[in-house]
Amino acid sequence: MQAKQVDTISVHSPSMDMPVENVIILPADYAREASFPVLYLLHGYAGNAKSWIRIHPGLPELATRYGIIIVCPDGKNSWYWDSPVDGKMRYETFVIRELIPYIDSHYKTIADKAGRAVTGLSMGGHGGLWLGFRHADLFGACGSTSGGVDIRPFPDNWEMSKALGQYGDNRTRWNEHTVINQLDKIQSDAPAIIFDCGTDDFFYEVNETLHDKLLEKHIPHDYLSRPGAHNSVYWKNSIEYQLLFFYLFFHRASL
Repeated sequence: MQAKQVDTISVHSPSMDMPVENVIILPADYAREASFPVLYLLHGYAGNAKSWIRIHPGLPELATRYGIIIVCPDGKNSWYWDSPVDGKMRYETFVIRELIPYIDSHYKTIADKAGRAVTGLSMGGHGGLWLGFRHADLFGACGSTSGGVDIRPFPDNWEMSKALGQYGDNRTRWNEHTVINQLDKIQSDAPAIIFDCGTDDFFYEVNETLHDKLLEKHIPHDYLSRPGAHNSVYWKNSIEYQLLFFYLFFHRASL
C-alpha cells in the first residue's frame, strides 16, 4: 500500500502511558528512494501536531523539493522537557527514546545524526535547541524560530510553572531548564545551529543574548534577525530559510 504524503499517526509513549499524535509529511517520491533525512518540527504553546501544516500548507511541496521527511509531534504545552514536577510530562524522553526509534523503524530514514535535525517555533524553538544541544549524538543540526531561548524573564507565562514550579521558589530548577544555560553541553560534536527572531518579537532580546553568548564561546551558528513579529506570517517565511539550511547540512553530511 502506498504511503500517504501527509498522514496523522499515533505513537504510544510508554513513559507517559498514553498515545501521542504526530503528523508525518513524506516527499512525493518516497516510494522510489531508499532513504531520507528527517526533520522533527515542533509546534508552539497552545499548538498541536497539525499546527505547522496549518501555518505552512506548502510543507509537502518543500519536503519533496528537499527530499526530507518532516515529523510534527504533539508536544502539548510541555516545552519539550521531562518535568521534574509532573511525572506524566516526559516529552524529552518521548522524542528521544520513543518517537525517534519509532520513526526509524517504520519509515525509510537515514537513522543517524547526519540525517536528523530538530527545530520549532516559540515553545518549539526552545524545544529544538533544548533537544539539539543536549542530544548531539542524535541530531546533526538543530534550530529555533522566534524561540523562547531564555524562559526566566517570563516566569508567569505559558504554564511553565506547572512543569517547573513557581520561579521564585525554584530558581535553580529554572536555571537548569533554560536553553541559554545549556551551552556547556555543546562539545566538539556540536550540531549545526540555526536560529532567528523578528525584531518586533517579545523573544527578540533573549535571542540576541543567545547569539552573543554563542559568539563569546566561539560556537559556530547561523543567526538571523529581520523585521517581523511573533506570528504565523513570520514563521511561514522563516521555515523556508531553515529547510534550505537543513537541506544543505544533509547534503554536505552525505558527501
